[in-house]
Amino acid sequence: MSETLIEFGIGETRAVVLDADGGIVEAHIERDGGWRAGDVREVRLATILVPGVRGIVGVGGVEAVLEPLPRALTEGVTLRVEVVREALAEAGRVRLAKVVATTAAVGSGPSLAERLRGRGLVVREAARHGLDLFEAAGWSEVVETALSGHVPFPGGSLTISPTPAMTVTDVDGASPPVELALAAADAAGAAIRRFDITGSIGIDFPTVADKSTRTAIGARLDVALPPPFERTAVNGFGFAQIVRPRLRASLIEVLRADPAATAALRLLRQAERGAPGRCTLVAGPAVIAWLDARPDIVAELARRVGGTVALRVDASATTSGHVAL
Repeated sequence: MSETLIEFGIGETRAVVLDADGGIVEAHIERDGGWRAGDVREVRLATILVPGVRGIVGVGGVEAVLEPLPRALTEGVTLRVEVVREALAEAGRVRLAKVVATTAAVGSGPSLAERLRGRGLVVREAARHGLDLFEAAGWSEVVETALSGHVPFPGGSLTISPTPAMTVTDVDGASPPVELALAAADAAGAAIRRFDITGSIGIDFPTVADKSTRTAIGARLDVALPPPFERTAVNGFGFAQIVRPRLRASLIEVLRADPAATAALRLLRQAERGAPGRCTLVAGPAVIAWLDARPDIVAELARRVGGTVALRVDASATTSGHVAL
């Protein structure tokens, strides 16, 4: 019987879905702030990009793409919109959230906890102290794998690379091509679920000439992939494309979008779990600058540990830093 655990951390919420053996089959992080899929907001039409097609709306310094753009609207008008896809960080830029016009009541979209419960999962909050249930399940290993993009499996490995067009997965290994491709189909499906990879996904399997074998590889994908999805057949060059509904960033994209934020939030989790009373967060300049710019987050850590929190730059730090008691 599977179990779902959630942590309401400082600056982010984390959740894992475990299999019957206690391994992580899904890992999720929802960062605080930003527009969430399902939010309904009052905004102002700032710019018409293409009349009757696309425009930019915004409120409180946050902008989004409105598409389709009702023809009757003019710049400056206030309207109500629903977020249908959250903002996505890509190499060198941020894709704005996508919204559609609506007449629904203003309100918030479902949180991570609400989405999990909406799937019928029983969600249990993990204690902030004592036995670290997330670590016992392999949380740090999953995070490191998502950051590196390298996913080992028996006989080979996957390299997962998000790009603006699609998330590309390359298969490598020393096993015979057919054996490697079949095992990779299982591993790729599991990784797509574990990291919540959505949108357009390409998998580059070893080239297999036999059509029946390529069909078998596709069948293994169908079993391993979490629904809903559509996919192409595995072609003669070993490539298959999968499309899953895209509402938000994958775990890989969340972790890679802002390395300083990711390192800082991991450090906050470490401090919250093991630093009762006064503590000092020691990390590289970018991480400390990120924390220093968010005094509310540092104050929340102080409240949770029941003491004071100081920040110290370690110019030689190459990782997320450490907590000095």
